[in-house]
Amino acid sequence: MTGRYRYLVGVGGIGSGMFFSLRGDHTLGRNESRAGAIVRRRDFCKLHIVAHYVAVLGGAGRGGLSVLPVGKVGDDAAGEAMIEHMRRAGMDTRFVATEAGASTLFSVCLIYPDGDGGNITTDDSASARVAPADVDAALARLPEADGGAAIALAVPEVPLAARRRLLEAGRRRGWLCAAAVTTAEVPEALAGGMFAAADLLSVNREEAAALAGLDAAGEVEAIVRAAGERLAAANPGIRLCVTAGGAGAYGWAGGKVEHVPAPAVQAVNTAGAGDATLAGLIVATAAGLPFIRPRRRRRESLADAPLETATDFAALLAGLAVRSEDTINFDADAEAIARLAAELGCDISALGAALSWRGGEEHG
Repeated sequence: MTGRYRYLVGVGGIGSGMFFSLRGDHTLGRNESRAGAIVRRRDFCKLHIVAHYVAVLGGAGRGGLSVLPVGKVGDDAAGEAMIEHMRRAGMDTRFVATEAGASTLFSVCLIYPDGDGGNITTDDSASARVAPADVDAALARLPEADGGAAIALAVPEVPLAARRRLLEAGRRRGWLCAAAVTTAEVPEALAGGMFAAADLLSVNREEAAALAGLDAAGEVEAIVRAAGERLAAANPGIRLCVTAGGAGAYGWAGGKVEHVPAPAVQAVNTAGAGDATLAGLIVATAAGLPFIRPRRRRRESLADAPLETATDFAALLAGLAVRSEDTINFDADAEAIARLAAELGCDISALGAALSWRGGEEHG
């Protein structure tokens, strides 16, 4: 999908968090007390992470794409800090409301010695109060958005109803609609028909397994194919990306699958890599790149073939993301992506549109 993308309107969690490094690789038990240490990293929530990368690569605040997050923060120092971070990236925060009597969304990221981990996130924060009416109010104040193509982004940490409202509104307007879900949300999202309004869906292995109704320990490509087929029953045009950590990612479109190897980089922090993947998919798709090249021979490394697809571009951005201590790599921009590609020996000549993308420009 190409065209003049003037806006990205996104709804999702806005907040901060902390990292806690656990002692021992075994999974934390229900009644277990476990020692660990606080890790000095900055954590950000999903809408902020995805929108940050799109804002930087889309030229937000510099005559390019207007990135407008829709969400709520608490009347506290954390909320003020998050709004300031988003403004520094060029985002227009007019639709980020301060909710009296609520705290800003907060999460604790648990990290195991082998690098795996998960999150514990507050469910009674200001973000939990984002409603479909907030989406309607934001869209009503953007009459110019119908004069050009836009992007709808719906990600976790706010209620599904608000996210579904944005996707359905974007679908009616012919926007590029991108989404993500958590494993726990999959049954409700499927039952509510949320995926019928999504052009792009990016999930991890466990989330894909929930979509497919399969065990996450199974073979990844089989999970991807089953998830894609289930989604296509409701939305034949949907494109799916499934991330699998060090095993790379898989793109699915129209029944075809391509495996994209993970960049051979030293990962410092894998939290936020999936969000960077979704941001990369959005940028590259908006720039007119194909989603996958299913007939390309299977690669052992990312550099085994020229990089030319949205999933290739997303892999590079994720590779930069995991090099950062924080869940946002504030040094990640088009130049940093090009440097990483050169370091890996990748041919990125076909990615020029994505690397030079500024949302207000025409890409055909």
